[in-house]
Amino acid sequence: MKCESTHYRDAGVDINAGYRAVELMRSSMARTVVPGADCDAGGFGGLFVPDLKGMKQPVLVSGTDGVGTKLKLAFLMDKHDTVGIDCVAMCVNDVLCAGAKPLFFLDYIAVGKNVPERVAQIVSGVAEGCVQAGCALIGGETAEMPGFYDENEYDLAGFSVGMVDKGEIPDKNNVKAGDVLIGLPSSGLHSNGFSLVRKVLDVEHADLHTPLEQLGGQGLGETLLMPTRIYVRPVLDLLAKVKVKSIAHITGGGFYENIPRALPENCSAHIDLGAWARPNIFTLLERTGGMDQGEMFSTFNMGVGMCLVLGKEDADKAVETLEYAGQHAFVMGDVRRGEKSVHL
Repeated sequence: MKCESTHYRDAGVDINAGYRAVELMRSSMARTVVPGADCDAGGFGGLFVPDLKGMKQPVLVSGTDGVGTKLKLAFLMDKHDTVGIDCVAMCVNDVLCAGAKPLFFLDYIAVGKNVPERVAQIVSGVAEGCVQAGCALIGGETAEMPGFYDENEYDLAGFSVGMVDKGEIPDKNNVKAGDVLIGLPSSGLHSNGFSLVRKVLDVEHADLHTPLEQLGGQGLGETLLMPTRIYVRPVLDLLAKVKVKSIAHITGGGFYENIPRALPENCSAHIDLGAWARPNIFTLLERTGGMDQGEMFSTFNMGVGMCLVLGKEDADKAVETLEYAGQHAFVMGDVRRGEKSVHL
C-alpha cells in the first residue's frame, strides 16, 4: 500500500509522480535487454552477468558524462526524446576507445518538477542510445529537486560499463611515424561547446524553427539538437578484423586536446583539412562568432566524431570494413615524428 505524504508534496516533491514515471519508463527499458541483463525498473541495484567465455583476462572499462548545456535547447524546443541518446553516446564512445564493448548503462535525471510523461520521453532517448550501442539500461535514478532546478528544467547524466580482453586494448605506444588517421564523421556538434554556441547564436532569442538555407533547410533548433553519433557497432566490427593502434573520441577540447591523447610522446598528428566536408553549423558558428580556425578546432569536433590510428598498410581495409558496416570513414591525416601535438 502506498501512502501519499501531503507535507512532502507541499514541499514540492510528488512521490506518486515518481511511481508513475517508473511505470512509464518500463517499456523503454525492456527494449534494451541483452543477454546477461536484468532490467527490472525499481530495483535498488542493476544486475548484469557478463559472458566471460573466450576471454583470457577480462577488463572492465567505465565511462561517465552528461549532456551539458545542450539541454537548454531541449527546454527551448520542448523536445526531450533525443538528449538521452547524447547521454549514452558520450559515455559509450569513451568506453569504445579502450576497445571495450559496452555492457550496461545507468542514468541520473534531476528535475525541478517530476512530470512523468517528460521523464518517460527522456528515458526513451536513453533507451534508444542503448539499443544503438547494444548495451542494456539496467537502472537509474530520478531525483525531484524543487528550488534547485526550475520546474521546466532538468539535468541528465549517466555512466556505462564495458568489457574487453586485456590483450585487445588499443595501445597508443604502438603508434609510429607513417601511421594514418581515419576519421569518422560526426552528426554535428554532438554534446560539446554549447555554452559558446548559445552565446554566439543567442539561442534564447533566436528563431529556432524556421528552415535556414545555410543549414541545408533545417531549422536552427533541429540542427543544434541533432543527437551525438554512436560508433560502437561499426568500430567493434572493425576491431575484430583490423589492428587499430589507438582511438580518440573528439569531444570537449576538439582536435587539440583529444587527438594527442591517442599518441605517444614522440609523435604528432598532421591533419588534411580537405579530407572531409564539415557540417554547415560550424561555418555558421565561425562566421557569426568571428572565431579563427584555432579556436574552432580547440572547441568543436568540426565534423569528426572519432579518430582511429592504424598502420598505413591497413588503411584501405579499415575504410572498406567501416563502409560495409554502414559507417562512412576517410583518411584524415598521418602521424609524423615530433612533439606530441596536432598540426592543421
